[in-house]
Amino acid sequence: MNNLFDLTGKVAIVTGGNRGLGKEMALGLASAGADVAVVARNVTEEVLEEIRNQGVKAIGINYDIRDVDGYGSLVDQVIDQMGKIDILVNNAGVQKRHPAAEFPKEDWDFVMDINANAVFYLCQTVGKHMLERGKGKIINIASLLSFQGGLTVPAYAASKGAVMQFTKSLANEWAGKGVNVNCIAPGYMATEMNTALIEDPTRSRQILERIPAQRWGNGQDMQGVAIFLASDASDYIHGYTLAVDGGWLGR
Repeated sequence: MNNLFDLTGKVAIVTGGNRGLGKEMALGLASAGADVAVVARNVTEEVLEEIRNQGVKAIGINYDIRDVDGYGSLVDQVIDQMGKIDILVNNAGVQKRHPAAEFPKEDWDFVMDINANAVFYLCQTVGKHMLERGKGKIINIASLLSFQGGLTVPAYAASKGAVMQFTKSLANEWAGKGVNVNCIAPGYMATEMNTALIEDPTRSRQILERIPAQRWGNGQDMQGVAIFLASDASDYIHGYTLAVDGGWLGR
């Protein structure tokens, strides 16, 4: 049974893997045996050493994920150094908060470029490599706001809704060709992105009251599901969004 979750010899790209949920998923994949390429604007040697301490290979590529025209070169760089790409975790994401009536176009475009456009085009670029090999696992990071609207975050909700939907579209085309495309939808996680919510005593209390698990999530909560969706154990799962939310959506 353990062999189902063994990632030894696999190569994973994790975008935004320098901190937060991305870092924890990168460490999780490494703990299961995967070599990891961390793609972020500022990859630190400390993070790479943490990954290598799992007994695997790790490289860092400093890259602005908004540069979709450079994805071909990015993928070639990973393949040149690591040999192949078996797993893609599209984790990089941003958040901007404004009342909807005042939401600036600049911030709307910024959020959509990183959270939706970059995710699709990296799926497309890495997907071509996986389709040629006849096997691959793509894990996109959706959100509770793929299902709900939220407050003062219309761009984020729109972007994460888009991710969940085009994940289904890609799965429809690629499932029969050996490539799995799925999503993880994190719930309320104690990360930098949610600092404003955590520090608001009223909003934080309201959120905790809604979560059956009675706590905020953390990066370690993302590791098991990332390993599962990257492994052979999920070979018959396509186009699905798996919520890691402490029971929020079921409340």
